[in-house]
Amino acid sequence: MKLTILGGGGFRVPLVYGALLGDHAEGRVSRVTLYDADADRLTAIARVLGEQARDIADAPAVVATTELDEALRGADFVFSAIRVGGLAGRAADERVALDEGVLGQETVGAGGIAYGLRTVPVALDLARRIARTAPQAWVINFTNPAGLVTEAMSRHLGDRVIGICDSPVGLARRVARVLGADPDRAWTDYAGLNHLGWVQGLYVDGRDELPRLLADPALLASFEEGRLFGTELLRSLGAVPNEYLHYYYANREAVRAYQEAEQTRGAFLRVQQEDFYARMRRPGTPARAAWDRTRAEREATYMAENREVAGAGEREESDLESGGYEQVALALMRAVARNERTSLILNVRNRTTLSVLDADAVVEVPCLVDANGAHPVTVSPLPYHAVGLVTAVKAVERAVLEAAGSGSRAAAVQAFALHPLVDSTTVARRLLDRYTEVHPGLAYLDRG
Repeated sequence: MKLTILGGGGFRVPLVYGALLGDHAEGRVSRVTLYDADADRLTAIARVLGEQARDIADAPAVVATTELDEALRGADFVFSAIRVGGLAGRAADERVALDEGVLGQETVGAGGIAYGLRTVPVALDLARRIARTAPQAWVINFTNPAGLVTEAMSRHLGDRVIGICDSPVGLARRVARVLGADPDRAWTDYAGLNHLGWVQGLYVDGRDELPRLLADPALLASFEEGRLFGTELLRSLGAVPNEYLHYYYANREAVRAYQEAEQTRGAFLRVQQEDFYARMRRPGTPARAAWDRTRAEREATYMAENREVAGAGEREESDLESGGYEQVALALMRAVARNERTSLILNVRNRTTLSVLDADAVVEVPCLVDANGAHPVTVSPLPYHAVGLVTAVKAVERAVLEAAGSGSRAAAVQAFALHPLVDSTTVARRLLDRYTEVHPGLAYLDRG
């Protein structure tokens, strides 16, 4: 079985390859093709993968290429993890937003909209290329903003594109562990959009254990989301939010903390990864060790400003371990390729799962996965507070899709203005003006 990774020079690719190395079943991935426009990054990551595979006899073969059609041809699965504009683009997204006094996070608020406006046209082109060159391939999308990009690609690939994210996986595991349940045996009632979802139930042997968690202040304070959001908010919501909802529930505090920080998250990662890739160009650098050190620092500093605002302390050691999106990707490929039926929280077309959204809206919900793909299952209806956010943000995503498809500047302004964390048409216009100045890739937006 052949897997193609778009963005094959990306820093987190060794996580995916490491998961493949642990799969020894018949029908496993035997060939991994790395595609990236940056040959230096491809070479660096291929070196890391080579050290990972050392002394493993049946390790998947690795091929690196800068030719897209060559990478796609014959692929059974395509893993998309591209970053349009690189980390320099992310850093610019964050800084422009913060200069306007609004959130500049990578996927949330103004930063996420800017990233989407840059990424969706490229994702649409990729979807068309895949449909033409590898029409039988299943596409696993991790490109952010993951839900928005998956919805864009689904317009050409239908249900053969499935979005994944490690956030709901980590949240479900933490909730299960704090309740003393086996995460692999628990079923999580989770619903929303990517980076905008809530755990509304945690079922073990048919019994919902979440009320026991919400009734126990000590248990609530014992895991990351409990410390991040606080006992009072979680009990009032009757649910446990995805960590990214902290940007909504503590927006002013988060913006202030990001403005006061020495550098944005994107700027930090840019410096960190530039250092890593520069070291990888030096002969004799131990590739795997350099990558391990860089990854550990990256994970330890994740959402550091939010944890500081909330007084949540350092991340738990268990949250620094591998086992997130790469394990979801592997489980998804196994289920589809071998009909090993499983349940996963994924980004898929809604159909009738959330009644407040139309059938084609991509949502993040539990799915049953088999050889025919991912099938969303019934979840609890969203409460009104969640409905408000979900429908507002989906309207923003649809405006981004309209802008990316038509080149309409008016639709792009609307996307910024409609977002709950921007809430100003005047600021929306200024944001778009600044983003078009710093990102040449947004030149496609007209002045109408």
